[in-house]
Amino acid sequence: MSRRVVITGLGAVTPLGTGVVKFWEGIKAGKLGISYIDMFDTERTGVKVGGFVRDFDEADYYDVKGCFDKKEAKRMDRFTKYAVVAAHEAMEDAGTDFSDIDPYRAGVLVGSGIGGVDLTLSEYEKYLEKGPGRVSAFYIPMMISNMAAGTISMKTGFRGANFDVTTACASGTHSIGEAFRKIKDGYLDVCIAGGTESTRAEFTYGAFANMKALTKCEVLEKASIPFDKERSGFVLGEGSGIIILEEYEHAKARGAKIYAEIAGYGATCDGYHMTSPMPGGDAAGMGMTLAMQEAGLTPADVDYINAHGTSTGLNDKYETAAIKKAFGDEANRVKINSTKSMIGHLLGAAGAVEAIVTAKSIEEGFIHETVGTKEPDEECDLDYCIGGSVKMEVRAALSNSLGFGGHNATLCFRKVND
Repeated sequence: MSRRVVITGLGAVTPLGTGVVKFWEGIKAGKLGISYIDMFDTERTGVKVGGFVRDFDEADYYDVKGCFDKKEAKRMDRFTKYAVVAAHEAMEDAGTDFSDIDPYRAGVLVGSGIGGVDLTLSEYEKYLEKGPGRVSAFYIPMMISNMAAGTISMKTGFRGANFDVTTACASGTHSIGEAFRKIKDGYLDVCIAGGTESTRAEFTYGAFANMKALTKCEVLEKASIPFDKERSGFVLGEGSGIIILEEYEHAKARGAKIYAEIAGYGATCDGYHMTSPMPGGDAAGMGMTLAMQEAGLTPADVDYINAHGTSTGLNDKYETAAIKKAFGDEANRVKINSTKSMIGHLLGAAGAVEAIVTAKSIEEGFIHETVGTKEPDEECDLDYCIGGSVKMEVRAALSNSLGFGGHNATLCFRKVND
């Protein structure tokens, strides 16, 4: 059995705003969602900027059916709250509660790279000061990264496949890819899929900074500049992206709005290094090739790539090499951009938020600028949409995610063609 899978709902909590409308308007306007850190003293880490969600007030959702009340909120980590709110928006956008579908054929696959790391730190401080008896009884179910998916299931009544993919920066993309396969292969009819992340702790910023992964640039406009010769590391961000995946015939029968079709998914592993991508990009390139092959497309059919594009020295040049491996002579034609240029790197949520951008780009025929990038280095010599956005028909597009550990994931999207 092989069935078509389409996107019928979107939900987002991002550094450019909560809600897809606000987020997409910010993307189209080329706004910067990166801001100065004010959660802790930055002197010890030397990292001054982050991609924070600034307009999220949990109290706004206490009386919203399908979200959480004040008591429930106290028992949820921030990463779970973001996911619940994004999932609620996506369900509202889909225009149905899917009550006509067997609940065991409705799933939730939502990934998180690190789960409740901030909560772990605060509870550990309690442990050190007052002993194990004062550690919260809710610490474990609040901290574990699968709780976002579990909580969404409790809110929606979806009882099918439900799990959390944790593959670092590829978590959101793998979650969507696995959801796509479960619908395509007949195990589910609908699935809530995506990723979520939140970290605001000095500890986490220090850990990433010590890896030399984070930029220490203090100029907001130059902090996240993927593919630029002056790039100096990524900007750590937070948020959630959730999409509703639905079997095409079901969506068509109910008259659903369809943003795009997911037609292919490639998943590979570098098998090379803990943090560095594979030089030459062979495995990441193969992930793109596999996604296109499953979709029945060639590189000539793909107009756009939403790149992983982290603004780190190794990722950007090796991802460029991977694109060349996968696209050959077509690599110089395809449009490429990095959403991280505006919002930073949302870790486990990155691929999910970027999937939303890719779907909207197909829907509206709009490819955003890689904001802030001015002059690519000599090893990044493709078309990264520098200097302005591009309005054009997007027939098909890829979205890439490359996670620590060598985890590569690519989704292939295309316009729905009856």
